Amino acid sequence: MSVEEPRPSRSGEATEFFWPVRIYWEDTDAGGIVFYANYLKFFERARTEWLRARGIHQQALRETLRAQFVVSDLRVRFERAARLDDCLQVSVRLIEAGRASLTLEQHALRQAAGGATALCSAATVRVGWVDAQTLKPLRLPASLLETLRA
Repeated sequence: MSVEEPRPSRSGEATEFFWPVRIYWEDTDAGGIVFYANYLKFFERARTEWLRARGIHQQALRETLRAQFVVSDLRVRFERAARLDDCLQVSVRLIEAGRASLTLEQHALRQAAGGATALCSAATVRVGWVDAQTLKPLRLPASLLETLRA
């Protein structure tokens, strides 16, 4: 399993980044399916790797700009179960960049034989840009916005 390069989304308007996730025992519940809260972890990891793929490291942002991203709103839909040993592709696509927040669309897609995919979970995530000490909203730096939109 390898990291896929960002590629055009289904809409063709923005690039969609994909991060691979394999399902382990620790990800499943007593019924043998992925525990619902673990999708949030998968989405978080994909967002972090999406930033890294653009040369943005969250710890460096916190240290140099004294600011950070925080999740301020999250909507999740669960469609199909993923199970032990399944391979997921977790996507991230920027759908809106405001003055102090980003709205992202994310999907967890199960890879099936023959290359087909099935949607397991979908989320819309809003992250705010805040002062690392006070957690008060800040305006996103123009250079950061430019990098994220690229």
